Amino acid sequence: MTDLKVETDPGELGFDARRLARIDDRFGRYVDEGLLPGWLTVVTRHGKVAYVSSAGYRDLEAGLPVEVDTRWRIFSMTKPVTSVAAMMLFEEGAFELTDPIHHWLPEFAEPRVYTKGSALRPVTEPATEPIRVWHLLTHTAGLTYGFHHAHPVDALYRAAGFEWSTPPGKDLAACCEAWAGLPLVFQPGSEWNYSVATDVLGRLVEVVSGMSLDEFFARRIFTPIGMSSTGFRVEQDDLGSLAALYVPEPGTRRAVRNDAFGDAITRWPSCLQGGAGLASTAGDYHRFTQFLARGGELGGQRLLSRRTVEFMTRNHLPGGADLEAFGRPLFAEMPFHGFGFGLGFSVLTDPVAAKTLSSAGEFAWGGAASTAFWVDPATDVTVSLFTQLLPSSTHPLRQQLRQLVYQAMT
Repeated sequence: MTDLKVETDPGELGFDARRLARIDDRFGRYVDEGLLPGWLTVVTRHGKVAYVSSAGYRDLEAGLPVEVDTRWRIFSMTKPVTSVAAMMLFEEGAFELTDPIHHWLPEFAEPRVYTKGSALRPVTEPATEPIRVWHLLTHTAGLTYGFHHAHPVDALYRAAGFEWSTPPGKDLAACCEAWAGLPLVFQPGSEWNYSVATDVLGRLVEVVSGMSLDEFFARRIFTPIGMSSTGFRVEQDDLGSLAALYVPEPGTRRAVRNDAFGDAITRWPSCLQGGAGLASTAGDYHRFTQFLARGGELGGQRLLSRRTVEFMTRNHLPGGADLEAFGRPLFAEMPFHGFGFGLGFSVLTDPVAAKTLSSAGEFAWGGAASTAFWVDPATDVTVSLFTQLLPSSTHPLRQQLRQLVYQAMT
Protein backbone atom coordinates (compact mmCIF):
# COMPACT_ATOMS: atom_id res chain seq x y z
CA MET A 1 0.00 0.00 0.00
CA THR A 2 1.23 3.49 -0.84
CA ASP A 3 2.40 5.51 2.16
CA LEU A 4 0.40 8.70 1.59
CA LYS A 5 -0.55 10.48 4.80
CA VAL A 6 -0.56 13.89 6.46
CA GLU A 7 3.02 14.73 7.38
CA THR A 8 2.57 17.68 9.71
CA ASP A 9 -0.03 19.90 11.35
CA PRO A 10 -1.78 21.85 8.55
CA GLY A 11 -1.33 25.02 10.63
CA GLU A 12 2.44 24.76 10.23
CA LEU A 13 1.92 24.89 6.46
CA GLY A 14 -0.44 27.85 6.58
CA PHE A 15 -3.78 26.04 6.49
CA ASP A 16 -6.70 26.20 8.90
CA ALA A 17 -7.59 22.54 9.53
CA ARG A 18 -11.22 23.34 10.28
CA ARG A 19 -11.55 25.19 6.98
CA LEU A 20 -9.88 22.35 5.09
CA ALA A 21 -12.61 20.10 6.49
CA ARG A 22 -15.05 22.00 4.29
CA ILE A 23 -13.69 19.86 1.43
CA ASP A 24 -15.07 16.80 3.21
CA ASP A 25 -18.42 18.49 3.71
CA ARG A 26 -18.83 19.66 0.11
CA PHE A 27 -17.48 16.57 -1.65
CA GLY A 28 -19.07 14.23 0.86
CA ARG A 29 -22.40 15.70 -0.16
CA TYR A 30 -21.78 14.61 -3.74
CA VAL A 31 -21.38 11.05 -2.48
CA ASP A 32 -24.39 11.25 -0.17
CA GLU A 33 -26.56 12.46 -3.07
CA GLY A 34 -25.34 9.65 -5.33
CA LEU A 35 -23.68 12.06 -7.77
CA LEU A 36 -20.15 10.73 -7.20
CA PRO A 37 -19.25 7.11 -6.37
CA GLY A 38 -16.27 8.16 -4.26
CA TRP A 39 -13.28 10.50 -4.25
CA LEU A 40 -9.83 11.11 -2.80
CA THR A 41 -7.91 14.37 -2.65
CA VAL A 42 -4.41 15.38 -1.56
CA VAL A 43 -3.21 18.89 -0.64
CA THR A 44 0.46 19.71 -0.07
CA ARG A 45 2.51 22.79 0.68
CA HIS A 46 6.29 23.20 0.74
CA GLY A 47 6.57 19.54 -0.28
CA LYS A 48 4.69 18.25 2.77
CA VAL A 49 1.24 16.65 2.78
CA ALA A 50 -1.20 18.86 4.67
CA TYR A 51 -4.42 17.02 3.92
CA VAL A 52 -5.52 13.64 2.60
CA SER A 53 -9.19 12.77 2.60
CA SER A 54 -11.61 10.47 0.86
CA ALA A 55 -15.21 9.32 0.96
CA GLY A 56 -17.47 6.88 -0.82
CA TYR A 57 -16.64 3.81 -2.83
CA ARG A 58 -14.24 2.68 -5.50
CA ASP A 59 -16.92 0.10 -6.34
CA LEU A 60 -20.44 1.05 -5.29
CA GLU A 61 -22.01 -2.27 -6.19
CA ALA A 62 -19.47 -4.33 -4.24
CA GLY A 63 -19.41 -1.88 -1.32
CA LEU A 64 -15.62 -1.44 -1.60
CA PRO A 65 -14.45 1.90 -0.17
CA VAL A 66 -11.97 4.32 -1.69
CA GLU A 67 -8.54 3.59 -0.23
CA VAL A 68 -5.19 5.30 -0.52
CA ASP A 69 -3.93 2.65 -2.98
CA THR A 70 -7.04 2.68 -5.20
CA ARG A 71 -6.14 2.66 -8.89
CA TRP A 72 -7.79 5.32 -11.06
CA ARG A 73 -8.02 5.80 -14.81
CA ILE A 74 -6.34 9.18 -15.20
CA PHE A 75 -7.15 9.62 -18.92
CA SER A 76 -5.78 13.02 -20.00
CA MET A 77 -3.59 13.39 -16.92
CA THR A 78 -1.40 11.10 -19.07
CA LYS A 79 -0.68 14.13 -21.28
CA PRO A 80 1.72 15.89 -18.88
CA VAL A 81 3.68 12.62 -18.54
CA THR A 82 4.07 12.38 -22.33
CA SER A 83 5.04 16.05 -22.48
CA VAL A 84 7.74 15.47 -19.86
CA ALA A 85 9.03 12.51 -21.89
CA ALA A 86 9.29 14.67 -25.01
CA MET A 87 11.07 17.46 -23.18
CA MET A 88 13.58 14.99 -21.72
CA LEU A 89 14.51 14.12 -25.31
CA PHE A 90 14.58 17.82 -26.20
CA GLU A 91 17.07 18.40 -23.38
CA GLU A 92 19.27 15.70 -24.89
CA GLY A 93 19.36 17.58 -28.20
CA ALA A 94 17.23 15.03 -30.06
CA PHE A 95 15.16 17.77 -31.74
CA GLU A 96 14.32 21.46 -31.67
CA LEU A 97 10.83 22.61 -30.74
CA THR A 98 10.55 24.27 -34.14
CA ASP A 99 11.47 21.11 -36.07
CA PRO A 100 8.79 19.75 -38.44
CA ILE A 101 7.54 16.42 -37.11
CA HIS A 102 7.72 14.82 -40.56
CA HIS A 103 11.48 14.45 -40.02
CA TRP A 104 10.52 11.46 -37.82
CA LEU A 105 6.88 10.87 -38.82
CA PRO A 106 6.94 11.09 -42.64
CA GLU A 107 3.19 10.47 -42.86
CA PHE A 108 2.76 14.12 -41.79
CA ALA A 109 4.93 15.47 -44.64
CA GLU A 110 2.05 17.00 -46.64
CA PRO A 111 -0.85 17.87 -44.34
CA ARG A 112 -3.98 19.36 -45.82
CA VAL A 113 -6.31 21.80 -44.10
CA TYR A 114 -10.12 21.84 -44.21
CA THR A 115 -11.51 25.01 -45.78
CA LYS A 116 -15.20 24.28 -46.42
CA GLY A 117 -17.71 21.58 -47.27
CA SER A 118 -19.15 18.71 -45.28
CA ALA A 119 -17.72 15.58 -43.71
CA LEU A 120 -18.87 13.72 -46.83
CA ARG A 121 -17.32 16.21 -49.25
CA PRO A 122 -14.64 18.26 -47.50
CA VAL A 123 -12.68 20.86 -49.45
CA THR A 124 -9.04 21.16 -48.39
CA GLU A 125 -5.89 23.11 -49.18
CA PRO A 126 -2.21 22.42 -48.46
CA ALA A 127 -0.89 23.52 -45.08
CA THR A 128 1.09 26.72 -45.34
CA GLU A 129 3.67 25.46 -42.86
CA PRO A 130 4.53 22.07 -41.41
CA ILE A 131 3.33 20.70 -38.09
CA ARG A 132 6.16 21.38 -35.66
CA VAL A 133 7.03 19.77 -32.34
CA TRP A 134 5.80 22.76 -30.36
CA HIS A 135 2.44 22.56 -32.13
CA LEU A 136 1.96 19.08 -30.66
CA LEU A 137 2.94 20.23 -27.17
CA THR A 138 0.54 23.20 -27.29
CA HIS A 139 -2.46 21.66 -29.15
CA THR A 140 -2.00 24.14 -31.98
CA ALA A 141 -1.27 21.54 -34.71
CA GLY A 142 -4.78 21.61 -36.21
CA LEU A 143 -5.60 18.07 -35.05
CA THR A 144 -8.86 17.35 -33.22
CA TYR A 145 -10.92 14.74 -31.31
CA GLY A 146 -13.88 12.83 -32.70
CA PHE A 147 -15.87 13.42 -29.51
CA HIS A 148 -16.02 17.19 -30.06
CA HIS A 149 -19.04 16.95 -32.42
CA ALA A 150 -18.40 20.55 -33.52
CA HIS A 151 -16.66 20.46 -36.92
CA PRO A 152 -16.86 18.36 -40.10
CA VAL A 153 -13.34 17.08 -39.42
CA ASP A 154 -14.52 15.76 -36.02
CA ALA A 155 -17.04 13.65 -37.96
CA LEU A 156 -14.24 12.37 -40.20
CA TYR A 157 -12.39 11.20 -37.06
CA ARG A 158 -15.49 9.37 -35.86
CA ALA A 159 -16.00 7.77 -39.27
CA ALA A 160 -12.40 6.51 -39.07
CA GLY A 161 -13.09 4.93 -35.66
CA PHE A 162 -11.73 7.70 -33.42
CA GLU A 163 -14.28 9.00 -30.93
CA TRP A 164 -13.58 8.06 -27.32
CA SER A 165 -10.84 5.60 -28.15
CA THR A 166 -8.90 4.13 -31.08
CA PRO A 167 -9.99 1.41 -33.52
CA PRO A 168 -9.36 -2.17 -32.33
CA GLY A 169 -6.07 -3.59 -33.54
CA LYS A 170 -4.48 -0.28 -34.57
CA ASP A 171 -1.22 0.46 -32.80
CA LEU A 172 0.09 3.98 -32.21
CA ALA A 173 1.99 4.02 -35.52
CA ALA A 174 -1.13 3.00 -37.45
CA CYS A 175 -3.24 5.59 -35.64
CA CYS A 176 -0.76 8.31 -36.59
CA GLU A 177 -0.93 7.17 -40.21
CA ALA A 178 -4.72 7.48 -40.03
CA TRP A 179 -4.68 10.93 -38.41
CA ALA A 180 -2.14 12.17 -40.95
CA GLY A 181 -4.55 11.18 -43.72
CA LEU A 182 -7.35 13.35 -42.30
CA PRO A 183 -7.60 17.12 -42.84
CA LEU A 184 -6.43 19.56 -40.20
CA VAL A 185 -9.08 21.83 -38.67
CA PHE A 186 -6.89 24.93 -39.20
CA GLN A 187 -3.44 25.96 -40.33
CA PRO A 188 -0.76 24.79 -37.85
CA GLY A 189 -0.03 27.36 -35.18
CA SER A 190 -3.03 29.57 -35.93
CA GLU A 191 -5.47 28.39 -33.21
CA TRP A 192 -5.77 26.11 -30.16
CA ASN A 193 -7.88 22.95 -30.29
CA TYR A 194 -7.87 20.11 -27.75
CA SER A 195 -6.82 17.07 -29.75
CA VAL A 196 -4.89 13.85 -30.33
CA ALA A 197 -1.74 15.99 -30.58
CA THR A 198 -0.29 14.43 -27.42
CA ASP A 199 -0.87 10.94 -28.81
CA VAL A 200 1.15 11.96 -31.89
CA LEU A 201 3.76 13.37 -29.50
CA GLY A 202 3.93 9.95 -27.85
CA ARG A 203 4.71 8.40 -31.22
CA LEU A 204 7.46 10.99 -31.71
CA VAL A 205 8.92 9.90 -28.36
CA GLU A 206 8.88 6.29 -29.57
CA VAL A 207 10.62 6.98 -32.88
CA VAL A 208 13.23 9.37 -31.46
CA SER A 209 14.07 7.20 -28.44
CA GLY A 210 13.84 3.81 -30.11
CA MET A 211 11.61 2.58 -27.24
CA SER A 212 7.90 1.88 -27.05
CA LEU A 213 6.06 4.52 -25.05
CA ASP A 214 5.37 2.20 -22.13
CA GLU A 215 9.05 1.25 -21.98
CA PHE A 216 10.17 4.88 -22.07
CA PHE A 217 7.74 5.82 -19.30
CA ALA A 218 8.80 2.89 -17.13
CA ARG A 219 12.56 3.18 -17.61
CA ARG A 220 12.99 6.94 -17.85
CA ILE A 221 10.21 8.35 -15.62
CA PHE A 222 8.28 5.92 -13.43
CA THR A 223 11.16 3.85 -12.03
CA PRO A 224 13.47 6.82 -11.27
CA ILE A 225 10.85 8.77 -9.30
CA GLY A 226 9.09 5.78 -7.73
CA MET A 227 5.80 5.58 -9.65
CA SER A 228 5.51 1.82 -9.29
CA SER A 229 1.72 1.60 -9.67
CA THR A 230 1.26 3.52 -12.94
CA GLY A 231 0.89 1.96 -16.37
CA PHE A 232 -1.21 1.35 -19.47
CA ARG A 233 -2.93 -1.67 -17.91
CA VAL A 234 -4.05 -2.69 -14.43
CA GLU A 235 -2.64 -6.18 -13.93
CA GLN A 236 -4.68 -9.15 -12.71
CA ASP A 237 -3.14 -9.06 -9.23
CA ASP A 238 -4.17 -5.39 -8.83
CA LEU A 239 -7.76 -5.57 -10.09
CA GLY A 240 -9.08 -5.59 -6.52
CA SER A 241 -7.83 -2.02 -6.07
CA LEU A 242 -9.22 -0.72 -9.39
CA ALA A 243 -12.07 1.77 -9.11
CA ALA A 244 -15.10 1.15 -11.30
CA LEU A 245 -15.99 3.76 -13.91
CA TYR A 246 -19.29 5.64 -13.69
CA VAL A 247 -21.32 8.01 -15.86
CA PRO A 248 -24.24 10.30 -14.90
CA GLU A 249 -27.71 8.86 -15.37
CA PRO A 250 -29.71 11.07 -17.77
CA GLY A 251 -32.12 13.24 -15.83
CA THR A 252 -31.03 12.43 -12.28
CA ARG A 253 -27.25 12.72 -12.85
CA ARG A 254 -26.79 9.89 -10.34
CA ALA A 255 -23.62 7.87 -10.92
CA VAL A 256 -24.26 4.62 -12.81
CA ARG A 257 -21.64 2.02 -13.65
CA ASN A 258 -20.16 1.71 -17.16
CA ASP A 259 -18.08 -1.46 -17.39
CA ALA A 260 -18.22 -1.50 -21.19
CA PHE A 261 -15.84 1.46 -21.25
CA GLY A 262 -14.23 1.00 -17.86
CA ASP A 263 -12.91 -2.53 -18.43
CA ALA A 264 -10.59 -1.43 -21.24
CA ILE A 265 -7.87 -0.60 -18.68
CA THR A 266 -7.74 -4.29 -17.66
CA ARG A 267 -6.52 -5.33 -21.14
CA TRP A 268 -3.25 -4.47 -22.84
CA PRO A 269 -4.10 -1.73 -25.39
CA SER A 270 -3.21 -2.06 -29.05
CA CYS A 271 -2.55 1.70 -29.08
CA LEU A 272 -0.42 3.23 -26.33
CA GLN A 273 -2.26 6.53 -26.00
CA GLY A 274 0.11 9.17 -24.67
CA GLY A 275 -2.90 11.45 -24.43
CA ALA A 276 -5.18 9.26 -22.33
CA GLY A 277 -3.99 5.73 -21.59
CA LEU A 278 -2.64 5.50 -18.04
CA ALA A 279 -4.02 4.29 -14.74
CA SER A 280 -2.36 5.43 -11.53
CA THR A 281 -2.75 5.82 -7.77
CA ALA A 282 -2.99 8.98 -5.70
CA GLY A 283 0.42 8.22 -4.21
CA ASP A 284 2.08 7.78 -7.60
CA TYR A 285 0.60 10.89 -9.14
CA HIS A 286 1.44 12.80 -5.96
CA ARG A 287 5.06 11.93 -6.67
CA PHE A 288 4.67 13.25 -10.21
CA THR A 289 3.25 16.56 -8.94
CA GLN A 290 6.12 16.86 -6.46
CA PHE A 291 8.63 16.19 -9.23
CA LEU A 292 7.08 19.10 -11.14
CA ALA A 293 6.80 21.38 -8.08
CA ARG A 294 10.50 20.79 -7.28
CA GLY A 295 11.58 21.83 -10.74
CA GLY A 296 12.16 18.44 -12.38
CA GLU A 297 13.77 16.47 -9.54
CA LEU A 298 12.55 14.03 -6.92
CA GLY A 299 14.43 11.83 -4.48
CA GLY A 300 17.78 12.76 -5.96
CA GLN A 301 16.65 11.84 -9.49
CA ARG A 302 16.64 14.81 -11.86
CA LEU A 303 14.69 14.16 -15.07
CA LEU A 304 14.41 17.77 -16.27
CA SER A 305 16.24 20.96 -15.47
CA ARG A 306 14.41 23.57 -13.42
CA ARG A 307 14.74 25.96 -16.35
CA THR A 308 12.95 23.50 -18.65
CA VAL A 309 10.06 23.02 -16.21
CA GLU A 310 9.70 26.79 -15.85
CA PHE A 311 9.69 27.11 -19.64
CA MET A 312 7.06 24.38 -20.03
CA THR A 313 4.77 26.06 -17.52
CA ARG A 314 4.72 29.51 -19.13
CA ASN A 315 1.90 30.51 -21.46
CA HIS A 316 3.04 29.71 -25.02
CA LEU A 317 -0.04 31.01 -26.83
CA PRO A 318 0.89 33.85 -29.23
CA GLY A 319 0.76 37.31 -27.72
CA GLY A 320 0.06 35.91 -24.26
CA ALA A 321 -3.56 35.20 -25.25
CA ASP A 322 -5.83 33.06 -23.13
CA LEU A 323 -7.73 30.04 -24.43
CA GLU A 324 -10.92 32.07 -24.75
CA ALA A 325 -9.23 34.37 -27.29
CA PHE A 326 -7.08 31.80 -29.11
CA GLY A 327 -8.98 28.54 -28.68
CA ARG A 328 -12.09 27.08 -30.21
CA PRO A 329 -15.10 27.11 -27.82
CA LEU A 330 -15.06 23.35 -27.30
CA PHE A 331 -14.63 20.94 -24.41
CA ALA A 332 -11.25 20.83 -22.66
CA GLU A 333 -10.17 19.79 -19.18
CA MET A 334 -9.92 23.40 -17.93
CA PRO A 335 -11.90 26.63 -18.36
CA PHE A 336 -10.83 29.06 -21.09
CA HIS A 337 -11.16 32.52 -19.50
CA GLY A 338 -7.87 33.55 -17.86
CA PHE A 339 -6.05 30.33 -18.77
CA GLY A 340 -3.29 30.07 -21.36
CA PHE A 341 -1.45 26.92 -22.38
CA GLY A 342 2.16 25.84 -22.00
CA LEU A 343 4.01 22.73 -23.15
CA GLY A 344 1.59 20.12 -21.82
CA PHE A 345 -0.24 22.12 -19.14
CA SER A 346 -2.87 24.79 -18.78
CA VAL A 347 -1.36 27.95 -17.28
CA LEU A 348 -3.38 30.41 -15.21
CA THR A 349 -2.62 33.90 -16.52
CA ASP A 350 -5.38 35.99 -14.93
CA PRO A 351 -7.11 34.78 -11.74
CA VAL A 352 -9.67 37.59 -11.96
CA ALA A 353 -10.72 36.63 -15.50
CA ALA A 354 -10.78 32.98 -14.41
CA LYS A 355 -12.78 33.84 -11.27
CA THR A 356 -10.51 31.69 -9.13
CA LEU A 357 -8.62 32.16 -5.85
CA SER A 358 -5.56 30.40 -7.29
CA SER A 359 -2.40 32.26 -8.30
CA ALA A 360 -1.13 33.46 -11.65
CA GLY A 361 1.38 30.89 -12.84
CA GLU A 362 -0.56 27.87 -11.61
CA PHE A 363 -0.19 24.98 -14.06
CA ALA A 364 -2.60 22.09 -14.26
CA TRP A 365 -4.58 19.53 -16.19
CA GLY A 366 -7.29 16.96 -15.64
CA GLY A 367 -8.72 13.72 -16.94
CA ALA A 368 -12.01 12.71 -18.55
CA ALA A 369 -13.20 10.80 -15.45
CA SER A 370 -13.06 14.03 -13.36
CA THR A 371 -9.53 13.58 -11.99
CA ALA A 372 -7.43 16.75 -11.76
CA PHE A 373 -4.24 18.25 -10.40
CA TRP A 374 -2.60 21.63 -10.14
CA VAL A 375 0.71 23.05 -9.02
CA ASP A 376 0.81 26.65 -7.72
CA PRO A 377 4.43 27.86 -7.61
CA ALA A 378 3.47 31.20 -6.03
CA THR A 379 2.19 29.55 -2.85
CA ASP A 380 4.11 26.27 -3.24
CA VAL A 381 0.83 24.34 -3.14
CA THR A 382 -0.06 21.18 -5.07
CA VAL A 383 -3.50 19.58 -5.15
CA SER A 384 -4.78 16.41 -6.78
CA LEU A 385 -8.28 14.96 -7.03
CA PHE A 386 -9.26 11.40 -7.91
CA THR A 387 -12.68 10.04 -8.75
CA GLN A 388 -14.17 8.05 -11.68
CA LEU A 389 -17.09 9.97 -13.18
CA LEU A 390 -17.12 10.43 -16.95
CA PRO A 391 -17.26 13.11 -18.37
CA SER A 392 -15.43 15.65 -16.26
CA SER A 393 -17.86 18.39 -17.26
CA THR A 394 -20.65 16.75 -15.20
CA HIS A 395 -19.95 18.71 -11.98
CA PRO A 396 -17.78 21.81 -11.21
CA LEU A 397 -15.49 19.77 -8.97
CA ARG A 398 -12.22 21.45 -9.96
CA GLN A 399 -13.46 25.00 -9.52
CA GLN A 400 -15.01 24.16 -6.16
CA LEU A 401 -11.89 22.38 -4.95
CA ARG A 402 -9.83 25.49 -5.71
CA GLN A 403 -12.25 27.59 -3.65
CA LEU A 404 -12.13 25.15 -0.77
CA VAL A 405 -8.33 24.83 -0.72
CA TYR A 406 -7.53 28.53 -0.92
CA GLN A 407 -10.18 29.71 1.54
CA ALA A 408 -8.40 27.51 4.07
CA MET A 409 -5.06 29.28 3.70
CA THR A 410 -4.16 31.55 6.59
